[in-house]
Amino acid sequence: MHDRLHDLGNGFWNIRGSFVRDEMIDIGNQSALVRLDSGKFILLDSYTLTGEVREQVLTLTNNGKDIEAVLNVHPFHTVHCARVAKDFPHATFYGSARHHKQVPEVNWSKDYVESEAVAQRYPELEFSLPKGIYYISSNDSVHSGSLLVYHPASQSLYVDDTFELAPSKLFNDVKADINLHATTLKALKDEADAGQRYCDWALNLAQKWRDVRYFCGAHSGLVVFETGEFAEKLTATIHKARSTLEAG
Repeated sequence: MHDRLHDLGNGFWNIRGSFVRDEMIDIGNQSALVRLDSGKFILLDSYTLTGEVREQVLTLTNNGKDIEAVLNVHPFHTVHCARVAKDFPHATFYGSARHHKQVPEVNWSKDYVESEAVAQRYPELEFSLPKGIYYISSNDSVHSGSLLVYHPASQSLYVDDTFELAPSKLFNDVKADINLHATTLKALKDEADAGQRYCDWALNLAQKWRDVRYFCGAHSGLVVFETGEFAEKLTATIHKARSTLEAG
């Protein structure tokens, strides 16, 4: 899979990359470049930039000098953190507690990426942490928890793993359904109302971010939704899954 930079408008670029699992299958990877109102930039997630995409990003960001921070929003996406920290040593690196533990060589900010302090620092973005499931599961194979990021100006939703698209996703099918990550049930907290809280969170998110047009999924590719389609599809998915999730 060739790396590509997609300009989604109004200061948001989705970077599509590669991640080869089990040395066999490229399930894809992503990052995003966001221009702030100040004229500076941030990166969402760490992904090693190479070739033409690297040159494009450096051109946009004054040879990288204008990238002020990197927000690592998925606790289990840590492979590229150390390399990106070397590429942009002047940038502030935000991550979860797991990032701090897994990649101690990075000079992490004391503010966790999911903190209110970070949200207030970047009003150009909206953040949402799923309720009812563990953000950082004790099971390293459970990856459904992540910090979701919405960029209203471009109507772009950036999501790692929590929501996915159907198998047709790789063909940029506008009608692709939204699926929950396969480990969502395993990620539920050991609380009686965990499933209900997760479903209520997702339904509220569907309405709050109903204007989503561009769905940027870590392993789902970039898909364009029609107006209101994101809300409709996520709502339908939650209604279908609610009984199973609430049963735990």
